[in-house]
Amino acid sequence: MTRFAFYGRVSTEDQQDPQASKGWQLSRARSLIGPVGGEIVAEFFDIGLSRSLPWKRRPEALRLLDTIKSAGRDFDAVVIGEPQRAFYGSQFGMTFPVFVHYGVGLWVPEVGGAIDPGSDAHDLVMALYGGMSQGERNRIKIRVRSAMKSQTELEGRFLGGRPPYGYQLADAGPHPNPGKAAEGKRLHRLEPDLVTAPVVRRIFEEYAAGRGMTSIARGLTQDGIPCPSSYDRARNPHRNTEVWETTAIRAILRNPRYTGRQVWNKQRTDEVLIDVEDIALGHENRHRWNDESEWVWSKGEAHTPLITTDLYQRAQTTIKVRGTNGEQGRAPRRSTRPYLFRGLINCGLCGRHMVGNLNHGRLYYRCKASRDFVRQHEVAHPPMLYLREDAITDPVDKFLGKELNGRTLGANLRALADAYHRAEMFAFRANDDSGRLRQTIEDCDAKIERYRAALDAGGDPALILGWIREASTVRGTAEAALRTSAIPPQRLNDDQIAVIVNGLGSLLGVLREADPRDKAAELYSRLGLRMTYKPGPKTVVAEIVSSDLGRVLNVCPRGDLNPHALYGH
Repeated sequence: MTRFAFYGRVSTEDQQDPQASKGWQLSRARSLIGPVGGEIVAEFFDIGLSRSLPWKRRPEALRLLDTIKSAGRDFDAVVIGEPQRAFYGSQFGMTFPVFVHYGVGLWVPEVGGAIDPGSDAHDLVMALYGGMSQGERNRIKIRVRSAMKSQTELEGRFLGGRPPYGYQLADAGPHPNPGKAAEGKRLHRLEPDLVTAPVVRRIFEEYAAGRGMTSIARGLTQDGIPCPSSYDRARNPHRNTEVWETTAIRAILRNPRYTGRQVWNKQRTDEVLIDVEDIALGHENRHRWNDESEWVWSKGEAHTPLITTDLYQRAQTTIKVRGTNGEQGRAPRRSTRPYLFRGLINCGLCGRHMVGNLNHGRLYYRCKASRDFVRQHEVAHPPMLYLREDAITDPVDKFLGKELNGRTLGANLRALADAYHRAEMFAFRANDDSGRLRQTIEDCDAKIERYRAALDAGGDPALILGWIREASTVRGTAEAALRTSAIPPQRLNDDQIAVIVNGLGSLLGVLREADPRDKAAELYSRLGLRMTYKPGPKTVVAEIVSSDLGRVLNVCPRGDLNPHALYGH
């Protein structure tokens, strides 16, 4: 008997129920290996991840690759229910050599069994399905974008997301898609918020009259008007400020929807190679602003305007003329210098991110607190707080070298594995659905028996066989879900921990010699380095809080290691 591991994937772009999708993928896999007496002894199934992600960036696929490399694996081959869900573009060519190297077979229904490493025909088939997968995803993106463009231009439809400050959502009737309407989904439209709409008009009028953004923000705060995050606390539970910031004023002034017309395509998402020297790492998404000429406007008013188009245009002209912003209304970058700890240092007084700053040729991180902020939060915060980068670089590298050496890292990972496993077991027991699934199977069996009795009694064969097929499908899905729910979460074992520790071994050796840009983007942020600067004792408290240690570990997304202190100026 051949022992198999099953791999499958479902994502939001597939628009399928994860349990149902896993059920039919498992069914295809079992149908393929059944004639040879194959048995699935391990399952790896990624949920909610795009097919464009490489295997090393999918948690379950990465776990499968690590298990393949492990001497303690309990399967001889891997079976896949549908290659289009497993492999995208050229992923097969970059993944299958690992299977061959470790002597693990790969079975797919489209070749009728195991893939032959020496077969050009099998390579061609898998390359074809990888291309089909990529083409399918691209077609979905084109269809979605075309539909959204049309809905914006012709219908002025609200396409989702939170309403802009000054508006609130109102019901606009049932969804035009019958299927979505049957699920209870409805359309929405923007309506003026009686409390905040006048504030938007005030901001535009004051700015067009020559008042600066900082002055406008200060005036709103002093008048006791809640800022957007304070007014809509339900959508902003992570923010506790009531002070108006210049960034909020700028966002309002740059939003064309206050003219009453719906606008789409202000931003785009570009897929950028993570490392041009290692394309196997795949891409990451970068949100970028489109030129105004690419914005899509509704042909007419889609909702009640808060300001006139003329007032909006005068505000945009003022933004450009004052010279503090580029053509897109955003401040241009003043420096291309690499800040090693960009986004990684918080102020110990106010909790906000410290931002990079060049001062007299040296790199600093600063935290600026306005008078309004200090008064509201009642914190002893100087107007400007500085931390020199070169004062903490060496202590940070020494800290990482200590925390990530083999002995310490292994102990920390074992503690994390225990804690995470306890949490997963608690969730597993709390969400145990086996009773309901068994009842569903029993109900389906009873239905099938009744349908067969009706068929024997002379009922319509075509109608009754359809009922039987439907009940059998529901039963199969419930049975597959029951098999999955009956498997408790597994703790990370010592062999897997050893693989992670070995994978990080070479990382520490390049900390001092690495290019600063690489250290900032590739090492510090991905190791999960987080720091808090406490200006009183001039101390930086550093900790590692990571769900993806160097792209080797993806085990404990809620874990964090013990914090340690570093001393700097």
